[in-house]
Amino acid sequence: MSQIDILVIGAGVMGIGIAQVAAQAGHRVFVFDQRDGAAAQAHTQLVDVLGRLASKGKITTAQAEASLTRLVPVESMREAATARLVVEAIVEKLEPKRALLRELESLFPADAILASNTSSISITALAAGLRNPQRVVGMHFFNPVPLMALVEVVSGLRTSPEVAHTVEALAREWGKVPVHARSTPGFIVNRIARPYYAETLMLLQEQAARPEVLDVLFRAAGFRMGPCELMDLIGHDTNFAVTQSVFEANFFDRRFTPSLVQRELVEGGLLGRKSGRGFYEYPAGAPVVAEPSLPVPDSASGVTVHGRGDVAQRLLSATRLALNGLEPAILPESDWIGIAVGARQLRLTDGRTAALLARESGLTDVAVFDELPVHAGGALAYAAMGSAAWQAEVPAWLQSLGWQPHEVSDAPGLVVARTLSMLVNEAADAVQQGVCSPEAADAAMKLGVNYPAGPFEWLSRLGAPRVIGVLEALDRHYRGERYRVSPGLRRA
Repeated sequence: MSQIDILVIGAGVMGIGIAQVAAQAGHRVFVFDQRDGAAAQAHTQLVDVLGRLASKGKITTAQAEASLTRLVPVESMREAATARLVVEAIVEKLEPKRALLRELESLFPADAILASNTSSISITALAAGLRNPQRVVGMHFFNPVPLMALVEVVSGLRTSPEVAHTVEALAREWGKVPVHARSTPGFIVNRIARPYYAETLMLLQEQAARPEVLDVLFRAAGFRMGPCELMDLIGHDTNFAVTQSVFEANFFDRRFTPSLVQRELVEGGLLGRKSGRGFYEYPAGAPVVAEPSLPVPDSASGVTVHGRGDVAQRLLSATRLALNGLEPAILPESDWIGIAVGARQLRLTDGRTAALLARESGLTDVAVFDELPVHAGGALAYAAMGSAAWQAEVPAWLQSLGWQPHEVSDAPGLVVARTLSMLVNEAADAVQQGVCSPEAADAAMKLGVNYPAGPFEWLSRLGAPRVIGVLEALDRHYRGERYRVSPGLRRA
């Protein structure tokens, strides 16, 4: 299908992006929109876009001009009768898309592929009632289309494997990375990504931390944007609508429950950047989170490093530096990871709160810290019954270990650990249900939403026992199905 003609229906942001990519790949691309003049306006916009790319040296002037000659705005879909791939990028609603597909079926021969750029609507539902449902496939691009590499190729129950393979091959020719998904609610990215927003919204509802602190913690863990600033960028109305859609499509599975915090933002018109205010006011954005300078900790009581593995080794190396060459005691056989300073403990979270760990251990001075970050910051919480002296000393210990602590309330699993565990769990469930492969899940989340790693890469790093332990602790704390462990993860 290298040089086939293509029809793109919908001259919005997504449609224009798809048309640009296809034209630059050598296809003649017809652009249609039912709004008068919209297709011609899209062509004018692409003249500017391709001209800027040429002026910046991204493409040559000749390439820009050749691409523009292949872009053909049309006032009727009948003018695109030679197209053998039709990509619809109209409003994200089932009935308008189904009506369009019925019309397309009467206009284009049986060998023409009908692709939908839907981000979450069932491909099976879209194809229902057509004479040739096997030629309907999902081709979900990500915005901005020219820059984002991922394309989710989605098969409904009746989609022909040959059609899916053809679209995958075509996406590769366009320089994209296609991942195959079965048509289930949210496909890959919009399903697996839900916990990234949901856990932060839960922490905000519990007043565990301020939005700007949560964003700092996720950026420290390697994410390009924190969840609060990302939701402000996406638009809370859009993000909330996707969450509602996934929730309803999964028969109100509590894992996907929408947030009261986000609903209130939407009801108040605080939609994020596009309305001037969401979690933050714009154009200012998130306020700066101060990083206090802390004193060097008092190590006279003696220090012991507990546990084994990468985190324990990093703690051991850092503690040696903090002790100016003195050797800490080491207990690799311990059932927890962290450091003890006398009878006081600083533990890597295993999902249990600091208060629960203090009660179970019979100690009062217990603190927990989050996953060791890629960059500087990380979450820290104390057992409320602990001494003021220990609560003052813990941040200094963490800073001396090369880590800038940010105190949050004593929430189970803290911030990053609980979110990573939920992302891994959702991905494991998707694979166990045949939605995608582990490799597709990793590629989709890194390329579609710019995660620093894929869920199965995190699983390999953290280990299934640790992830399951965090989830089970969350489940015991909250009681309900939200944190149930995927059977696929248990088998891991």
